[in-house]
Order: sequence, then structure tokens, then C-alpha cells
Amino acid sequence: MSIGRRAAVFGGIALAACPAEAAPLAAVPIDRLQTKWWRLKHEAKLREKQAGPVDLVFLGDSITENYEKSAAPAIADFRPVWQRFYGDRRALNLGFAGDATSHLLWRMMNGEIDGISPKAVVILIGANNLGRAHWPTADNVAGIAAVVATARQKLPKTQILLLGILPSVRSAWASQTTAEVNAALAKRYATGHEAMVTYRDVGHVLERGGLADPALFYDTNLSPPEPALHPSPEGMARIAAAIEPVLAGMMGDRRHGS
Repeated sequence: MSIGRRAAVFGGIALAACPAEAAPLAAVPIDRLQTKWWRLKHEAKLREKQAGPVDLVFLGDSITENYEKSAAPAIADFRPVWQRFYGDRRALNLGFAGDATSHLLWRMMNGEIDGISPKAVVILIGANNLGRAHWPTADNVAGIAAVVATARQKLPKTQILLLGILPSVRSAWASQTTAEVNAALAKRYATGHEAMVTYRDVGHVLERGGLADPALFYDTNLSPPEPALHPSPEGMARIAAAIEPVLAGMMGDRRHGS
């Protein structure tokens, strides 16, 4: 990695970042190249990007990556939702499981969005900042803002749709921090003062009574069940439907999903 470094540990992996007086780790590009599958996936996405025109890009973590899953039972089959909403939009899925904002930043700065000029980019990132990293609100906002700024720099003609961190059932701290981060993002991006950036918090489509609805999450259907974090195919379809009016406008095409 070509940046200045300070030692850190994240998810059991030794990391490096910039000097202590610089940005928080959440806003620093950090690779996971020592993880074989991650390195190979990065290389594969570089090739996929070059295979043809790209009009729509999704940047994120495992929640976004799940769109590539196609398997029985139905709770693990996300591909039909992707095909329904994005299959004819020349879309590129750049979701990587386990990525925090720092890892997404590294990928963005190392080729994954170079040489393309999509009509729209959808950013959904931050869930893993609240996992093992356990970064505070201000750091998370800085990390997401760095992702947005990098997208604007590298894709100056592209409309950006930034989504708030989705609700989950992990801890009171995670839920509180999610609310705080999303409030800060709304204050920064929902005013329309940031050119080419639209912010939407669509987490309510995964809630019942103001709380995350476990029935709309993949994790709760595992054996044994895990805390709700990843929306199920139905949950992802709800998210896709919620953003479709904005996305169709950015893409200049018809509304998909009906």
C-alpha cells in the first residue's frame, strides 16, 4: 500500500494506516490483499469492468455482494431480485463481504472504478464499521464521506445515490450509532448542496414497529440463526423498490420492478 502507515488490528488482521494526526482509519484506504479470495475477487472485478460498457455501479459490502448469490433455498437466492431491477442496466456489482469503508476506499483507488463513466452509482457501506472495527459515529461519517468524495473525484459525470446504514439486530450501541451516522449523513447530503449526490435512508422498509424486522433478514433463517444484519431477498427487493424512483431518474430509463 502506498500510503503512510500506523499499525492497527481489524478483524484479526494486521492493518496499516496513515500517521496518528491524519484521518481516522475509517477514512483511510486499507487493502485486504493478504486474504486470497478478496485479492482474487478484486482482480476478477477489474476484468469484469473491462468486459463491456458499465452504466450502473453498486459499491458496498456483503449486503450488496449478496445480489450475486443464486442458490436454493429461496432465502439464499438473490439473483432474481438483481435481474428484475438491474439485469438490463449494464450494472456492475462491487460489493465485497466484510469490507469497511477503508477497504472500499482502497478498491476505489486501485482500479475498480477507473476507466468507466456510469450514469449512476449506488453506495451502501458502513455496516462493518460497526462490527469488529467498532468505530464511533464521527469516524464512520468521515469514512462514508471519503467514499463519496472519491466517487465524485473519479466519476465526475456520475450521479451518486448514497444510502444510509441499514438497521440490524446486533447491539444497542450498533443501533444507536446507525441512527447517529444516518442523521449526520442526512444533514450533510440531503440538503441538495452536494452536487451530484442524493441521500436516502430506506431502512424503514426493513422495520416493523420502528425496529428491524427479523423476518426480512437472511441471517435469522440460518441454522443456527444469527442476529439480523443481511436483508433477505424480500428485504433486498424492498430496498430496490424504495430507491427505484430516484435511480430511474438518474439512469434516464423506465422504473423497474413492477
